Amino acid sequence: MGKSNTQQGRIRQWFSRWLASRLPPASKVTLAHKSVFILPTSFGMLWLFLVLILFLFGTNYQNNLVIALSLLLLSVFNTCIIYSYRNLAGLTISSKSCPQAYAGDTLVFPIHLSAKQTQFSVLINYPQNQIKRLDRVTTQPTNTLISFDNSYRGIVSPGRLKIESRYPLGLCRAWSHVDLDNQHIVFASPLDAKEQLTHFDNSHEYIANDQGGHIPGVDEFKGLRQHIPGESLKQVAWKQLAQGRGMLTKEFQQPQGQPQWLTLADLTINELETRLSQLTHSVDTLSEKGQVFGLVLGDNIIPPSEGESHRIRCLQAIALVPAKSETQQ
Repeated sequence: MGKSNTQQGRIRQWFSRWLASRLPPASKVTLAHKSVFILPTSFGMLWLFLVLILFLFGTNYQNNLVIALSLLLLSVFNTCIIYSYRNLAGLTISSKSCPQAYAGDTLVFPIHLSAKQTQFSVLINYPQNQIKRLDRVTTQPTNTLISFDNSYRGIVSPGRLKIESRYPLGLCRAWSHVDLDNQHIVFASPLDAKEQLTHFDNSHEYIANDQGGHIPGVDEFKGLRQHIPGESLKQVAWKQLAQGRGMLTKEFQQPQGQPQWLTLADLTINELETRLSQLTHSVDTLSEKGQVFGLVLGDNIIPPSEGESHRIRCLQAIALVPAKSETQQ
């Protein structure tokens, strides 16, 4: 039993290497003779068996009508091979960036499809995931979403996308496995916790603090809001008023105290994944409040900042922290 599993593993590895050399990863792939594989379905095998029985029956009893029927059925099967190939050949598949996702969420990969001619009944899915059926792919570009179940953080590769069709009669199965090279960084699953927030003082020591927010001030431009009658005209956005956008007031803000720091000093603790999930939740919480914060992950220090780009940078850094087994190596 063990030897059989080993042999199957070697066969899979050999097939993966062969497939990688024949269909290398690319963000855009057009199916052609080199990338489309065809085999009879179970219904097709039954069809061929029927053809063989009819041919033997016709030759044994010298019945030309039965022989002609067997040859007709064989020609239909041969025609299905050609149409099965043509139904996938010329199909162009390209990938787009995946939306943000956390570990445990179902990833959604946007796929862009276009064809040289109308193609029917195309099935698309990632291995062991839900199959998406497209009844028709026309010459007009088509966008579809392919789901991928994932429970891990870090860099996730969905693998090869399977594209299949059994058009027109289900006698032949034409398929391809394309690697769109669409790896995606999945954030750690957020876990609500009372994470201790700290900031550096002048001696570079950690001090517990709840600073990092903003209060009304004159240091930084915050945005525009509707003007309230009676307010000072010094803050009126005259340029926007001249553009016909109405009377708007400029708002300014200033940081409140020292910025906050989220820390993970020990990367080899037993509950590493729990701590990373807590950090993820804290990053999302502080970003939602618009507070300034920094992140310390061992030697990786992200300076204090705010905004969506800072949030994504922090979440990516947390997601890419090596697992405990990798850290101990």
